[in-house]
Amino acid sequence: MVAERRLTLRHLLGLAHPRWRFFMSLGMARLTYALQRGRTVRHWQGEGMAEHDKAAGGQEQFRQIDMDPGVIMERLDSWLDGAVRLVPNMVVALLVVVLFYGLATLARRLVQTHARRRQRENLGEVLGGFVKWAMVLLGVLLAATIVIPSLKPGDLIAGLGVSSVAIGFAFKDILQNWLAGLLILLRQPFNIRDQIEVSGHHGTVERIETRATIIKTHDGRRIVIPNSDIYTHAVLVKTAYEQRRSQYDVGIGYGDDLGLACELLAQAVAQVEGVSREPGVQALPWDLAASWVTIRVRWWTDSRQSAVTQTHARVIGTIKRTLENAHIEMPGETRLCLLQRQDDAGKATTYTSD
Repeated sequence: MVAERRLTLRHLLGLAHPRWRFFMSLGMARLTYALQRGRTVRHWQGEGMAEHDKAAGGQEQFRQIDMDPGVIMERLDSWLDGAVRLVPNMVVALLVVVLFYGLATLARRLVQTHARRRQRENLGEVLGGFVKWAMVLLGVLLAATIVIPSLKPGDLIAGLGVSSVAIGFAFKDILQNWLAGLLILLRQPFNIRDQIEVSGHHGTVERIETRATIIKTHDGRRIVIPNSDIYTHAVLVKTAYEQRRSQYDVGIGYGDDLGLACELLAQAVAQVEGVSREPGVQALPWDLAASWVTIRVRWWTDSRQSAVTQTHARVIGTIKRTLENAHIEMPGETRLCLLQRQDDAGKATTYTSD
């Protein structure tokens, strides 16, 4: 029967340094660190050290920390042997991680391609990233069970359950924004390049990320809004439809022809550039104020904010020119002020000023 021959760390050190053979042969040799009056003394302790300690008579107190080189070498040998035995498992585990990473990257591309065909690129980015890292995590857990055979998958799953609860409490806001972003991408209440209003913020949607939605304001600023705020608050989507209605109120005098004024305004505004022909322009008597009759003019334009603003400016100019050409008065606000003055006789005099 052939005896097993194993080259240990002790043999390697013995071959490389001959002095170690003599050192290992001293079975009773010990390396002692002595602390004497705040000073550290290193010395060898052999068979004669006991007599030296006895002669000291307790006058010097030592704290000895004995280190047996044989035990140290045996422990290092066991560690080296265990590491050598784990090398094949570590190689297999590394191959498993690489394989799962490749499959995860392929799965992410497939998800993104499918979402791009359905014009849901942002959803594809989020779901693709989630699928990729979920598969990578699965590969890492499988590799851990290969490297450490005593590690059971059930223990890993239980540990992940406890860790997920702790992570959920620690990263509550981040997870809340992530889930809100995923729900926004799934339900799709608005799209990229839509113009929205959220909590007083107006702008065009640039990106929908997992944590926040980024919009660009009409004056060229960027606003990052957390997805949880968007999901829990009302969102006004200004470009949800192709057309958008605008309106403006103008006042005429009580002595002017109300029907003629409404007809002239409707015809004039309908000719303005940017005003949609359908569903048409409306000029309606709307209110009886103290000094004028209010006419509300309504028209439709493209839903983009730039088109709405430019058309609104053109309509205001057209309304003013139309009423001036028809000699229809646009009265201003009239205020009546009463002033009283008391003379020496105690009589009050009232003055009226418009």
